[in-house]
Amino acid sequence: MAVVFACLLSAFSLVGCSEKPATSFQGYAEGESVHIAAPFAGTLEQLHVTRGERIAANAPLFVLEQVNEAAQRQEAQARVAAATARRANLQTGRRASEVDTVRAQGQQAKAVRELSASQLAQQEKLFKQGFISQAKLDEARTLFQRDLARVIELDAQTRTATVSVGREEEIAAATRDVEAARAVLAQSDWKVAQKSMVAPVAALVENTYFSRGEWVPAGQPILTLLPTDKIKVRFFVPENVLGSIKIGQGVSLTCAGCGTSIKATISFVANQPEFTPPVIYSKESHAKLVFYVEAKPPIEQAALLHPGQPVAVTLN
Repeated sequence: MAVVFACLLSAFSLVGCSEKPATSFQGYAEGESVHIAAPFAGTLEQLHVTRGERIAANAPLFVLEQVNEAAQRQEAQARVAAATARRANLQTGRRASEVDTVRAQGQQAKAVRELSASQLAQQEKLFKQGFISQAKLDEARTLFQRDLARVIELDAQTRTATVSVGREEEIAAATRDVEAARAVLAQSDWKVAQKSMVAPVAALVENTYFSRGEWVPAGQPILTLLPTDKIKVRFFVPENVLGSIKIGQGVSLTCAGCGTSIKATISFVANQPEFTPPVIYSKESHAKLVFYVEAKPPIEQAALLHPGQPVAVTLN
């Protein structure tokens, strides 16, 4: 009896040893594509890249015609220059020759006023003696009031031309005009820049959708990039392996044509199970609940993988 029990115990031990969690899984490479488009419509003047080409960060991609945007920028630039000049004129005040001109006009107006006052006094005297009509007296009074108003006006201009204090509000308003003009110029610069794109990161040109000379609608992707740092590997593990996997854990990737093994790091582990997707052709895990896992290879080796390519993943 003891011998039978020992045999059973030995058999169970062997079964337990044969059900060790797997350390190798089937997966596939996947990439997150970036669609490059312009927010404004226009004719495609230049396309600097071709499909399948690998490009560096900041490499030129395309140029749309920008005649309208360039004209708007030129107008905005002229408005900035005009607003800046007006503010500078307020800050420096009038030139000495302008001040002398205003003063001379004031002296002349005072002389005319004195003559009008003398003529009014004479007309009042004649009116009292009955030599002129009321209309003639009213005309003299109107001329005197006109000349008096002219003197008051030129006195005010003289004070404005000679006194720089008290113009802070005008200068502040002119400064706001300059800032507004610069903001419009910045908007114009942005519009021009949006019609001449460069690559945001190093990437593979997955596809191009327009040829030179074609009209491109606003917001329509002109090309698609696959950034090197957006390539990852998807694989699925059963529940009995899930507890041994964690974020940051290293894995080894092998694939046909990759040459040497590629090191990668687990970057995501799903919380919910799912059925094995059809793309995974593993008989052992087929039709079982598994957990989705992502692993990212280093940028220098990511270019060896191609989206959709089958990959074998081994836990380290």
